[in-house]
Amino acid sequence: MESISEAPAILPRAAASAVRAALRAAPVVVVLGARQTGKTTLVRSLPQLATRTYLTLDDFDLRTQASTDPEAVVARAPTMVIDEVQRARDLLIAVKRSVDRDRPRRPGRFVLTGSANLLMMRRIGETLAGRASYVTLWPFTRRERLGLGHTGIWSELLAADFSRWPQVVEASGAAYDAAAGGARNTHAQDWRTAARLGGFPVPAYELTDQDARARWFSGYVQTYLERDLQTLRAVENLADFRRLMRAACLRIGGLLNQTELGRDVGISQPQVHRFLNLMETSYQAIRLPAYSVNRTKRLIKAPKLYWCDTALALHLAAETEPRGAHLENLVLTDLLAWRDTLATRPEVLYWRTAAGQEVDFVIETASRTLPIEVKAATRLSAADARGLESFLQEYPRTSNGALLLYAGSEIFPLTTRVLAVPWWRIC
Repeated sequence: MESISEAPAILPRAAASAVRAALRAAPVVVVLGARQTGKTTLVRSLPQLATRTYLTLDDFDLRTQASTDPEAVVARAPTMVIDEVQRARDLLIAVKRSVDRDRPRRPGRFVLTGSANLLMMRRIGETLAGRASYVTLWPFTRRERLGLGHTGIWSELLAADFSRWPQVVEASGAAYDAAAGGARNTHAQDWRTAARLGGFPVPAYELTDQDARARWFSGYVQTYLERDLQTLRAVENLADFRRLMRAACLRIGGLLNQTELGRDVGISQPQVHRFLNLMETSYQAIRLPAYSVNRTKRLIKAPKLYWCDTALALHLAAETEPRGAHLENLVLTDLLAWRDTLATRPEVLYWRTAAGQEVDFVIETASRTLPIEVKAATRLSAADARGLESFLQEYPRTSNGALLLYAGSEIFPLTTRVLAVPWWRIC
């Protein structure tokens, strides 16, 4: 089932709560994320911002004024939303001056949105230091796309003892089933379908024709290459950059070896490093760090490579059939969207030893770790929990249980300390 009922005009987003909190905390709220994740729709849909002056720098006349007289733009209203703020170089300085003249500083005066890039991040960091609060908007989580407006139940699992996890999962499913009219397991979904849909609002929700979706992704990539990267003036050869994007998408879920990646694509390792920095800062590529607390085992420290959206990754790699790594990617993007709604953000990492023991994801908070393994199989055996059991043995003080997400339908203890759960019951 793809929706609880007829979809609302605007699907609620989990990040809305983070924006509301930021409006109470800082004079400038900056909403960042990849292009086409719904940043403008999010800020324009919030009741707190409904009466504000809304300006977009996609408007040529406004962009011209912002370049020649940014102070006049900022003076248009006491509070405002400015969209695509990265398109006017001096506007951030005018915002800073306006904030500094305001005594006492009023929280939430300016809301800025823009597709993140290195240039924009550097300007904001230097210009608005101590004045801005940041919110990241990732592509739709699965539950957002279904109209639920939130991410997976990671907070609930972290708050509960391992012995109560089955009840936590069942309670979450019952709440969804009730919203769907009482039918059981109405939120079940094949992971391959979810991977093909991805999370960008237009292709994930509005486009049902495969050709139309392919054209949308082609246009997305072209705009990213020709507009965003040219704004940065940081890519001399777009063909090299595009080949690296494809190679990265073919390697999602794997350890990142920049030298090997460069050799396969035909570019130097320093260029690979610079291009990956661009991809990551513009919220395309994701480099997942390793869990670094080392006691008795030698750990692998290289990051793992993922992509912001599984459907885009499939398009870039010219793959028609999702792989198990795409299910991992679905879980990871849900984890990141959840993490970035929190005031105190936990770490999301992976764990791997030189001997080959591995855990796909580790959520690390100040007091607890939650190891998570992801399997695309519909049937499991105790051998599938070896990496999780090894992690639990290595870090007994912070972990009392582990989660194995898989493509089946039953919730059951795989071992005494590992609970097997269908992936769609968590995400």
